Amino acid sequence: MSTKAVTARCKLPAAALIVLLALPAGALAHFQELIPSTEIVDAQTGKTVELELTFTHPMEQGPAMAMDRPAQFGVIGPDGKTDLSDALKAAEVDGKAAYTAAHDIGKPGDYVFYIEPAPYWEPAEGVMIVHYTKTVVDAYGAEEGWETPVGFPVEIEPLVRPYGLWTGNLFRGVVRNGGKPVPFAEVEVEWRNDGSVEPPAGPFVTQVIKADANGTFAYAMPRAGWWGFAALLEGDEPMKNPDGEDVPVEQGALIWVRARDM
Repeated sequence: MSTKAVTARCKLPAAALIVLLALPAGALAHFQELIPSTEIVDAQTGKTVELELTFTHPMEQGPAMAMDRPAQFGVIGPDGKTDLSDALKAAEVDGKAAYTAAHDIGKPGDYVFYIEPAPYWEPAEGVMIVHYTKTVVDAYGAEEGWETPVGFPVEIEPLVRPYGLWTGNLFRGVVRNGGKPVPFAEVEVEWRNDGSVEPPAGPFVTQVIKADANGTFAYAMPRAGWWGFAALLEGDEPMKNPDGEDVPVEQGALIWVRARDM
């Protein structure tokens, strides 16, 4: 996906902008996007996976927030962990800094792409935000390795194979902090709007669910497209904001999965 294509996607239609402006500020959930050009690589798709990395509000199609260069960007595949930082290319979304990348997949296996973005200062909430994000791509029908953890401080462990999903499938996962399940963790869910849906009210923008006592959550995806699941947890240690003040940290555990119509 070219930089031009990334920019074009996030130009809000007038009707969507009116809906966005009518929504309360609390409805604007931040999501780190990590969207591959396909979740399944085969002979028809070709070996190259292109990725878009944008910090934005998926259901509202923006506005985007400026990203600094990610602290980590890579993939875990059959050959282990590979640093893909050199593959990052600067892009623009809504006039704000974003990134794209491309990676060639050569052998069968499941590939867990991941990003640790640079901390983002959100003055409206008084927090630094770090969303540890991943998505899984299956290559050449291997269907092995999709549950491999990245090893992030906070992470969602998929309990459902995170590709080959039909619209309406139930996606399940476990929210983990330091490897341990987080009881009753709150999980925000958003659909990456392609411009075909206008939320009728604020609560329809971000779905909110709670994990059970074992940190397990479930959500049935009602529409084809990319779905982001974000468990937001408070970091153990404060960070310095741009003014040098100690402030809380919002650590997000995110995973992106795609549903397709049958």
